[in-house]
Amino acid sequence: QVQLAESGGGLVQPGGSLRLSCAASGFTFSNLAMSWYRQAPGKGRELVALITSTGNTTNYTDDVKGRFTISRDNVKNMVYLQMNSLKPEDTAAYYCMTRARPYGYVADYWGRGTQVTVSS
Repeated sequence: QVQLAESGGGLVQPGGSLRLSCAASGFTFSNLAMSWYRQAPGKGRELVALITSTGNTTNYTDDVKGRFTISRDNVKNMVYLQMNSLKPEDTAAYYCMTRARPYGYVADYWGRGTQVTVSS
């Protein structure tokens, strides 16, 4: 079965950095795009970054562009989110996600999340 497991969250001061990791299993990792989402308290889940299956293309929400970098390792079945120049508004639970299309249907798979708190 598809499993995604995030790690690397924690408490960091404004301006600091964190690197999130997502370990994937249960599917052909190199065939699927991967995404990072985040959800702050009282807010909806927001797409943060996306990387295509090959890693050749990335996309970011404007709020994190220039500060965050998504990457993947298709040998290790890992996706990463390097977060620099962190701001308090980056505080959220961060989730990795992949979308599969078995038999033409859409199936979204989510990790359980890792908490990032940016505070002085």
